[in-house]
Amino acid sequence: MQSVGDIERTRLREWLDFLRQQFPKDSRIQLTEIGGNPRPISPGSTGKLDYIDDAGQFHVKWDNGCTLALVLGEDRFSVYLPEPQTFKLYMPLTADFYGRDEWGDMSEDGEEWDGRTLMDYEGQILSALVKNRVPEENESGLMRWYGEDDSVDHKVRSAVFTVEVRNRQLWGVAECRVAGELTPEELTILKEYLGGQASDGWGEGFEQRPIEVDGGELYVHLWQPDDWSIQTEQERFAPKVAEGLPELCFSTLRTTGQLICIKRGETGYYPSDWDTGDKEGNVELADELNEDLGVTPIQRQAMEIGSMAGWDVPGADPKHYEESYSGQTSCANFEQKQ
Repeated sequence: MQSVGDIERTRLREWLDFLRQQFPKDSRIQLTEIGGNPRPISPGSTGKLDYIDDAGQFHVKWDNGCTLALVLGEDRFSVYLPEPQTFKLYMPLTADFYGRDEWGDMSEDGEEWDGRTLMDYEGQILSALVKNRVPEENESGLMRWYGEDDSVDHKVRSAVFTVEVRNRQLWGVAECRVAGELTPEELTILKEYLGGQASDGWGEGFEQRPIEVDGGELYVHLWQPDDWSIQTEQERFAPKVAEGLPELCFSTLRTTGQLICIKRGETGYYPSDWDTGDKEGNVELADELNEDLGVTPIQRQAMEIGSMAGWDVPGADPKHYEESYSGQTSCANFEQKQ
């Protein structure tokens, strides 16, 4: 049997969960009247909700720079939920193509096509996805079938399956409209739900419907049993930067001797304000600045390659040079192709 104290703590926790679901981070706050706070701010002041603490106080980042918290029952204020923002989750797309012979008969053996082949059929696949939606999904899409009364349901206003070309490949996309910011736990729940819809729910029905294309029919799969994942844009497409690279380093251009700055994960370079106008002077200065930053010659060389050839190539990984590097300073012959 629960004690009175346990019951009260459970009620408080449920109340806090309710408040945090109803009023997500980044909701807009407008003050009507402040209570007994010794440091009042003017009625009509506006700000952005940062968080609700364990006492139920609304901690606000006010537009005037204040950080005063508001208390329900003491202060009067209005809460406006943040405007939903588009949030996308990406998944690999495949299809089976069944061609027709010269007599119009369908082949019994399908060809498996990947996202690169499917790029040419983006329009037909998108049209089929839209046609597969049912009237009940008009307002909230796949969230119509979510079935849980939790913070994910409160924040994710809608979710639909669509397609998008990225990196010369057609991807399946769960396009969501989200009010506020999803916590890591909420994102995991959303991924699991949409992954289930792609495999056993909505997607299972969709992959059984033929899409007419030139020469035959396509059966498109949002989910596959092998090597499949659903990821955010950052997880799926951000450059995979090797470990051990500094945030930035200095180098020089081979052609002009200009002093430049290279930033980890970014393509190209930034001209440095410390350029001396002298090629040899810039070479020495780059070495000195890198030494002050703790950047080794190996790291500098990897940064140079990464900014030119991409951060996922072997040359952008410092480990690539560890065995063969003789210890000399990085040559001052960096030439960035714009």
